[in-house]
Amino acid sequence: MGLYEYSVKDQEGKDVSLSDYEGDVILIVNTATGCGFTPQYQGLQELYAKYADRGFVILDFPCNQFAGQAPGSDEEIADFCNSRYGVTFPQFHKIEVNGSNEEPLYTFLKSKEGGGGGRIKWNFTKFLVDRDGNIVARFGPAKKPEAIEAEIAGLL
Repeated sequence: MGLYEYSVKDQEGKDVSLSDYEGDVILIVNTATGCGFTPQYQGLQELYAKYADRGFVILDFPCNQFAGQAPGSDEEIADFCNSRYGVTFPQFHKIEVNGSNEEPLYTFLKSKEGGGGGRIKWNFTKFLVDRDGNIVARFGPAKKPEAIEAEIAGLL
């Protein structure tokens, strides 16, 4: 199964096919609103604003698996992100990225070459996907969005 065959739930619980993003460069991120890395939302939004018109999209998946740092509802998380960081990139339903209730998309991402294998260690792990749906790289939470701008720009 390829990336574009997966569907995920948006914040309203509606199915969204990843085929909607076919041909785009995608950054998939598991996020949290109460984490030391939460200020990365600002860098993510800046990248999105800079490159969205060239076919770049960020897919934000809130995750409460790490120290309960995303405790709000989908709506509360969206309100926080919009009011605090002006987030305009797509945000989805809160998911789990490890374990028996793991979102199938994350099982796929971790299993592919470039996906880094193994468990997600913390919030703000980032997967960079090229226009053909290939996982190009996995970046740990400490890697700030601005530090991966050159890789993103190179794929555009």
